[in-house]
Amino acid sequence: MMPHSSPLLLETIRIEQGVIYNLPYHQARMNRSRDHLFHTFSVIDLASHINIPSEEGIYRCRILYGQEIENIEYIPYTPKQIRSLKIVSSDIEYRYKYANREKLDMLLRENPEVDEVIIEKDGLLTDTTISNIAFYRDGKWYTPKKPLLEGTMREKFVKNGILHPKDISKDDLDNYTHVALINAMLGFKILNHITIEKEGRP
Repeated sequence: MMPHSSPLLLETIRIEQGVIYNLPYHQARMNRSRDHLFHTFSVIDLASHINIPSEEGIYRCRILYGQEIENIEYIPYTPKQIRSLKIVSSDIEYRYKYANREKLDMLLRENPEVDEVIIEKDGLLTDTTISNIAFYRDGKWYTPKKPLLEGTMREKFVKNGILHPKDISKDDLDNYTHVALINAMLGFKILNHITIEKEGRP
């Protein structure tokens, strides 16, 4: 195989009981990423490349692509159990959904005492390593205005008026009562009885 001039990217799509979820948003992000990174205006029709698994259940359709689709996998989905979060500072860049997650995975390895980390960048909260986030107060859900990655479900919920983008710092968290994780597989997952540890504090 020829070496790639740019890193490969991912789309992760939920397939449940034969239904492909949120496909127009995945298609749009793939189009944008290929245009920006590879300067190609040809469109790959995702729907024509996805073969729905014959077995019932929930699957993570993992599409690896660059200028063209490189590989598609269908992986039975088991959600990650998350009971504890920690806010950690990082200057990580993840504007595009790259297949290489080494820097994100390293943040988790460096904080093994918690299930997930919330990444703080330039003094503001952004995302966890696996999802966008949202916080609830006064009858509304707010999501960081500047996420590391503009996820497809986040985009959908913002457009539908369910999520309201806002700058959120760790010092603001006392004003919020609930936290939710948002991605293609979880949907909108509200976490109950969760603890959020702030870096450098007991």
